Amino acid sequence: MKHFLILIILFIAHIAVAQQAIDFVNPFTGTHHMGHTYPGATVPFGMVQLSPDTDTIPYSGGEGYNRDVYAYCAGYQYSDQTICGFSHTHFSGTGHSDLGDFLLMPTTGPLKLNPGTRVHPETGYRSRFSHEKEIASPGYYSVMLDDYDILAELTATERVGFHRYTYHNEGETNLVLDMAAGIYNYPGKNIWQFIRVENDTLITGYRQTRGWARTRYIYFAMVVSKPISSYGYENKESVIYNGFYRKFNEKENFPEMVGANVKAWFRFNMRAGEQLQVKMALSAVSTEGAIKNLATEIPHFDFEQTRNEARAKWNRELGRIEVSGSTKVKQNFYTSLYHAFLSPTIYMDADGKYRGLDQNIHRAEGFINYSTFSLWDTYRALHPLLTIVQQKRTSDMINSMLAHRRQSVHGILPVWSHHANENWCMIGYHAVPVIADAMMKDIGGFDVDKALQAMDASATYAPYDGIGDYMKYGYAPADLTSNSASKTLEYAFDDWCIARAAEKTGHRGLAGIYNRRARSFEQIYDSSTGFMRPKLSDGSWQQDFDPLKTEGQGFIEGNAWNYSLYVPHDPARLIEWAGGNEKFTAHLDTLFTMKLDEKHIKESEDIDKRGIIGNYVHGNEPSHHVPYLYSFAGAHWKTQQRVHQIMDGLYDTTPGGLPGNDDCGQMSAWYIFSALGFYPVCPGSNEYILGSPAVEQAVLHLENGRTFTIIASNANAKNIFVDSISLNGKPHKAFYIRHETIMAGGEMVFHMSANPEIAK
Repeated sequence: MKHFLILIILFIAHIAVAQQAIDFVNPFTGTHHMGHTYPGATVPFGMVQLSPDTDTIPYSGGEGYNRDVYAYCAGYQYSDQTICGFSHTHFSGTGHSDLGDFLLMPTTGPLKLNPGTRVHPETGYRSRFSHEKEIASPGYYSVMLDDYDILAELTATERVGFHRYTYHNEGETNLVLDMAAGIYNYPGKNIWQFIRVENDTLITGYRQTRGWARTRYIYFAMVVSKPISSYGYENKESVIYNGFYRKFNEKENFPEMVGANVKAWFRFNMRAGEQLQVKMALSAVSTEGAIKNLATEIPHFDFEQTRNEARAKWNRELGRIEVSGSTKVKQNFYTSLYHAFLSPTIYMDADGKYRGLDQNIHRAEGFINYSTFSLWDTYRALHPLLTIVQQKRTSDMINSMLAHRRQSVHGILPVWSHHANENWCMIGYHAVPVIADAMMKDIGGFDVDKALQAMDASATYAPYDGIGDYMKYGYAPADLTSNSASKTLEYAFDDWCIARAAEKTGHRGLAGIYNRRARSFEQIYDSSTGFMRPKLSDGSWQQDFDPLKTEGQGFIEGNAWNYSLYVPHDPARLIEWAGGNEKFTAHLDTLFTMKLDEKHIKESEDIDKRGIIGNYVHGNEPSHHVPYLYSFAGAHWKTQQRVHQIMDGLYDTTPGGLPGNDDCGQMSAWYIFSALGFYPVCPGSNEYILGSPAVEQAVLHLENGRTFTIIASNANAKNIFVDSISLNGKPHKAFYIRHETIMAGGEMVFHMSANPEIAK
């Protein structure tokens, strides 16, 4: 891609750097195997995430879980050779899925209303394609649909997907709108679909689904640039009662289409070389809201204007951090930053209306409402990253969480929420560290007293996931709740965060309660094995304990070796239990060098072999802080060595370039922090543990108008060890840097060396 802004670099230097940043993004990274990202068209944090879907693997056919569907969490697999169509909503990097709304596919020839198969695509509307005729860049995607000789191009705004189809052959063509298509489909997931043909260029409708979000409504307004010549639909379900609609021929040119399995089609007479443009606006509120979103964001049919505006939005957001360094590092960094800015997603109309968790329509007053909170993953690094470079969005996201709590019949903060639903995925109450971290960092714009009340309510909601037993016994008993050891450890950290927030706001009594609860991790430490271990309600240990195994041992997405190091608020206690700094360092060395046999991970589809170093599992979030624990034991050079081993060996910009699920940006946020030279081991502490930067220089453009510059002096592929650090020209001896230091602006210089002995 050409740097077409190079001519104005002398006049607008920052925009030129942002242009350079966008050119290093590879939206294809992580698009197959465990990555589960998608290469489509979207803008930063956009509600519309428009992307090709390469297959329609069902979550279940009604007889158990189909393991093949796991590869299609984002709808796209780089290894596939066919495209089924282009749908407007996706998740990036999740290990479970939903969405895939309103799939459009342009076709020629005989009308086909099923997708066909990957082996015989000609039996359906899908088309073959090749990567040689496929382009993806931030805000834009194009591909040649080989079976139809149609060039499909996509771009987007926050709430509108914009399609442009160029036909190379003359004749009657079809535009298929598959209302039943979706990601992780199963029999009964589609509850209802409704379409109205308002006139010969405007179509509106909605669908209701039950899935990961079990009560989900999404509306659309679709406008085409050329009058429809004819239209119709099929409803692939058995209908017992159709009332007096039998008066009409509903199959063709009837302006209402309804059912639970609707496949609609629209015909156009196209000339060779002619383009059909389609704008699809979304709303969670109403078709009226979708029409308003369309009129607000794309009132024209200028595809190039929208594409350029999307590109400019990515330039602006990626330009919040300017980095220099090797081509590989810049590619990895900006691709990671691109991933980090895909979610959470805006979830409200342009006029501020949105569907709430109570399924009523609300208006966001003074904030932008967000959805897609994968909090078990993102509290660790993604949200701390946003507290540095996206503070206004952080405030809006917290207000969105507090609104969720007000609308919740349970009266608690989100666990894993999307599209006005709580899906209860994973463990912990990890909205707590996100909010507490923002409070400790003095990010305003939300009611801190109500936030503290919400955190307390979430931590004391006894019916949720063993919390009642956790409060009763001081740990989560293995005979009363699943994944009990993981829950105890994660609840303990969340409780520590509440204690910090309570201290910050002057609630000393509440702080005392949660400081005591934060010690609950001590209840499940088994000194005879040296590991955290599931404990039963009678106080005895769970038997048949295997610290290498990932299933049935009281842990989720990790084994005892990795999870026993998850006490981010008290590494000193772990070092004490290990017998001091040297023994703790040796223990960490063993984690990275021992062998993890296939038999120990074969039962877990979440563990990617590519993300494993010894027994350290980088592909799963509970281990992300572990390389930085060396520094707590004084072995700073080993932290520096390990983070480079992970950055250099596990991240690249190939389609399989992530070591596990990106999980809504967490995997990428780890890289961003580590490449900058520091990491938030303990959100809520305001401390970032120093590592070893991969960039040669980075300039953080902060929302307060200041800049914080990081320089790696004498850095290269061999010089990964830190000789010394200076901060604003003075020696910096601490192994961490505080958040307020960064926000004050200034310059931190890492003096790099190839000699680990100096770093010691």
